[in-house]
Amino acid sequence: MDTKTILSKVDHTLLKQQATWEEIQKIIDEGMEYETASVCIPASYVARAAAYANGRIRICTVIGFPNGYSTTATKVFETEDAVNNGADEIDMVINIGDLKDKRYDVILDEIKQIKAACHGKLLKVIIETCLLTDEEKIKMCEIVTASGADFIKTSTGFSTGGATREDIALFAAHVGKNVKIKAAGGIKSFEDAEDMVKLGASRLGTSRLVKIMQEEK
Repeated sequence: MDTKTILSKVDHTLLKQQATWEEIQKIIDEGMEYETASVCIPASYVARAAAYANGRIRICTVIGFPNGYSTTATKVFETEDAVNNGADEIDMVINIGDLKDKRYDVILDEIKQIKAACHGKLLKVIIETCLLTDEEKIKMCEIVTASGADFIKTSTGFSTGGATREDIALFAAHVGKNVKIKAAGGIKSFEDAEDMVKLGASRLGTSRLVKIMQEEK
């Protein structure tokens, strides 16, 4: 698989707390140069980023990030605000405590409400696989499939671990045909990325691949 194909699946990501506008502009410029699928940035920068990119690359942002335990009303407001500011894609974090408590209907309802607030924009559901059992991961595959969301996503990159090959294979075996897979966190090489894609990932959340391209230059 050639590097251009892999880069076309990347959400070029900068979500660190100390990210500056200058760094966000750099991420956008790099995303456009290497033709990544999107740039994934903090919500506070979406309006400026959308104006700066001017339709040349998709703008993705995160909701309920990174812990997922904001109220549903808060997440819905965040989503509406992000879309109004120009976000093309929304990556939301589930309430992991609700999953541990087996409040499956509550999780499903929250995802449905956030999907409605996306007004047709892509929704990716982050389930933070490093904190879950395989049984919980499979249950989330079922819930995301039923919710109408577009993607299931492994990780925030802010917890104890990122995407694994085993989790992508597990997702691929259990999500419905209407759900795509995003691997995020821990993708450090083009070999890692290619393995994730071969196992079923359609998107890759990382900043490392663009850095590798720049280093090779």
